[in-house]
Amino acid sequence: MRIARDWNVKSSGAGYVTKFEVDAEYLSQFRVQEAGGREHTEYWIPAEQLDEFNRHIVGMIEVVAEFHQDVD
Repeated sequence: MRIARDWNVKSSGAGYVTKFEVDAEYLSQFRVQEAGGREHTEYWIPAEQLDEFNRHIVGMIEVVAEFHQDVD
C-alpha cells in the first residue's frame, strides 16, 4: 500500500491497491523483483505480455484500498 499511497499519489494524484488471483502455472514463468526495497516485491510482467497475463486472471479484481491527493 505504501507505493500506491506515497509514490503513485504524488506522481499522478491517485493510487490504488488491487487484489486478484492468477493461474499459478502461468505465473511461475515470471520472477519476483524488488520494487523500491526488499520489503516491496512484485512480479514484473512485460507490457507486451499484458493481454496474455490478463487472460490468466482467475475471478474478480478487487480494489482493497485507494488513495487520493488532498485538495485544499
